[in-house]
Amino acid sequence: MCGIIAYLGTGEPVAVLLEGLQRMEYRGYDSAGLGVVQKDSGKLTVVKKQGKVQNLKDACAGFNNFEKNCQLGIAHTRWATHGPPSDKNAHPHFASNKKLCVVHNGIIENYQGLRTSLSSEGYRFESDTDTEVLAILIGHIMSLDSSLSLLTSVKLALGQVRGAYGIAVIHEDFPDTLIGARKGSPLIVGVSGESILLASDATAVVGITQQVIYLEDNDVVEITMKEGLAFKVWNLGEGEGSSSHSFGLNASINREKGAILIKPPMGVVRKLHELTLNLETIEKGGFDHFMLKEIVEQPKVLKDCMRGRLNLETGKVLLMGLSIVADRVKAARRIIICACGTSWHSAQVGEYLLENLARVPVEVEYASEFRYRNPVLFEDDVVIVISQSGETADTLEAIKIAKKHGCLTLGIVNVVGSSIARVTDAGIYLHVGPEIGVASTKAFTGQVLALSMFSIWLGGLRGELSEEDGCRLGKELIAIPDKIEKMLTYEFLDTVKSIAKVFRLANNFLYLGRGYNFPVALEGALKLKEISYIHAEGYPAAEMKHGPIALIDRMMPVVVIAPRNDATYEKVKSGIEEVIARRGSVIAITDADNRDLDHLCEYVLETPVITEEFSPLLTVIPLQLLSYYIAKERGCEIDQPRNLAKSVTVE
Repeated sequence: MCGIIAYLGTGEPVAVLLEGLQRMEYRGYDSAGLGVVQKDSGKLTVVKKQGKVQNLKDACAGFNNFEKNCQLGIAHTRWATHGPPSDKNAHPHFASNKKLCVVHNGIIENYQGLRTSLSSEGYRFESDTDTEVLAILIGHIMSLDSSLSLLTSVKLALGQVRGAYGIAVIHEDFPDTLIGARKGSPLIVGVSGESILLASDATAVVGITQQVIYLEDNDVVEITMKEGLAFKVWNLGEGEGSSSHSFGLNASINREKGAILIKPPMGVVRKLHELTLNLETIEKGGFDHFMLKEIVEQPKVLKDCMRGRLNLETGKVLLMGLSIVADRVKAARRIIICACGTSWHSAQVGEYLLENLARVPVEVEYASEFRYRNPVLFEDDVVIVISQSGETADTLEAIKIAKKHGCLTLGIVNVVGSSIARVTDAGIYLHVGPEIGVASTKAFTGQVLALSMFSIWLGGLRGELSEEDGCRLGKELIAIPDKIEKMLTYEFLDTVKSIAKVFRLANNFLYLGRGYNFPVALEGALKLKEISYIHAEGYPAAEMKHGPIALIDRMMPVVVIAPRNDATYEKVKSGIEEVIARRGSVIAITDADNRDLDHLCEYVLETPVITEEFSPLLTVIPLQLLSYYIAKERGCEIDQPRNLAKSVTVE
């Protein structure tokens, strides 16, 4: 959600900023803008446009020698929160004197109060955003004492802010200084030979540098180019910074400055990390869309997810990253899994797996609900959080609640170095590579695979699963990438395309599944909603009788997941017959050797035979493809569906 990139260096900032914005388009956005300090005039120039980054590029092309006439700049793609998409609401936002501008991810919760106070001081606002309030607040602080540095002014302003932010700030009077700060919204520092960058996403700096520093909450970084490139990081924690002191708008700046800076905070050390991303992994590679590329590459990335964790000869699961917490996991009273969206669906599959294979009670929670309902937690509970990005705001808050109660926290994330990876006690990286399409595909199967390996590991640890059975299940997992590879034939894809042509004009879909495949039905419905804008609902197959059956007619396609080796197969088959009796159109997902449904259903999509526990890893593939091809038939924006963002970093 939203994207920030900022640059200070000796190269060509505008080109770097625009390319960085384009690489972050997958995050979801509705407008884009940039601000640079011109070398010749020393003036701050801001250009911003509603719509695609290309609109911004076209606007920038109208400035004479714009690209080579600066060394400092910030840029942003906005996903609307306060105020509709428009040029005026796009970032960057100016302070009142037009000398300073800010880009911001997150939400300033108390912006209305700050706006009222600033308005009483005579300030006027040009946008509907919370970000402009922050820009004007920083400018106001600087106007009270001209001796304040940009760094100090930003620190003082952040002392008044309540909410989440990742920001970058520049000022035309400080053409060799770039300020960044984060709290609850990711921000990294990228270091190269000719520049230092700030970005909200590592994809924005790939190709420029592989060396990055992940800022922590309450970090403020000052990047300078006075005597060569340099930067310093401060952490504004309790007693030393923004959140613990108040700065009244009408108060004396000197008094307040003394209160905050009697003991200036010292710089802190942050570790330099080597990015594993490369340009090839974030490009389409000949595919029409990232989503299709990510569906097709699942066989490869699932092998990567297994690597080092599954003995390919014996099938034994080895999760070395969890060895330091194995005793606490083994002794868990229960496991609580918190997640959002697609990750919540994989968590539901995990509930079935863990309760069946490890015989431990499991609860699955929406992180957004968990954080607000005062949950009852015990020190011997284990809280697992799942997030592709590792930055999901509600999921991060769930970790804080778990830690407050003394629970062990485990993270299942895809992005190395992400916030969740850093704050949990231990965890499992998916290693499925960057997922650029907003609608998650390979991250879902990676999460289910990680939960499958974790369930086998924990089942053995607790003595609920013999070594022989654990290895047998491990070998089933090892075979899955090849099974998916065999599914993804031209013939199979053509069959899904033909179904998509038939149902592209449908207004509603119903997805049914039972047991392990009920969460897959939810995920299939979500995929269709996300990228084709067709209303779809997932239901447990038996619950169809309790309401949804009233909706079924010839115009209501019903997708039924019915593997024959499922314990409830016969009951699901009866449900299919009930749909057909009401003239419903059925698309069935079943095993390749099952002919029971051929005469019943309009369409049958076959998956390779697999043990019941791991069937979601196969049955979800045709559902991903169906949503993709229906969206393509409808001419939808597949990789960047409207109103959606890849990394939801606000509540």
